[in-house]
Amino acid sequence: MILHQALPTDFNRTLEAYRALETLLDQGKVRAIGVSNFMVGHLAELLDTAKVVPAVNQIEVHPYFQQREVQAFGAEHSILSQAWSPIGGITFYREGEHTSTLQDPTIVRIAEAYSKSPAQVMLRWHLQQGRSAIPKSTKAHRIAENFDVFDFELDADELTAIDALDTAKRGGPEPQDVTLEAYGMPIPEAD
Repeated sequence: MILHQALPTDFNRTLEAYRALETLLDQGKVRAIGVSNFMVGHLAELLDTAKVVPAVNQIEVHPYFQQREVQAFGAEHSILSQAWSPIGGITFYREGEHTSTLQDPTIVRIAEAYSKSPAQVMLRWHLQQGRSAIPKSTKAHRIAENFDVFDFELDADELTAIDALDTAKRGGPEPQDVTLEAYGMPIPEAD
């Protein structure tokens, strides 16, 4: 079970919610607990009080936004980085020079060399760098394609070329902008 988002403006509520996950884990009601969209500061503060280290931190990671510091901090503390939007789907709607990782010339060139799709190349990039990736698709042929990434391997130059695409521009909301006022909603079952 994952705590979806830190609440930077009232981090004590985040810590309380994580303690509830620890209780569920202790009671055997869940097999693992983790977090999502936690930055280094959030993780450090959580680890100061947590009894259980999160198994995973689901974060936006794709060639255009790699969050290396968050990944490195997670690795130092045995927290698996799991990429949401791993093929950069969230970038398809962004204005500016880079609008789609699927059309990026570097990724397309590498894909053509292996007779693979750009999405497959990006998923392989994640796997070779030790990340879990959770691509989203509703189309059966794309879901099957997403699994077909184990019959080729990117070389060091190709990995470096994809790494160099990082723009440091987040597609999702900025963590400090996540407030109850902006994103909160009542949960009747919780009352």
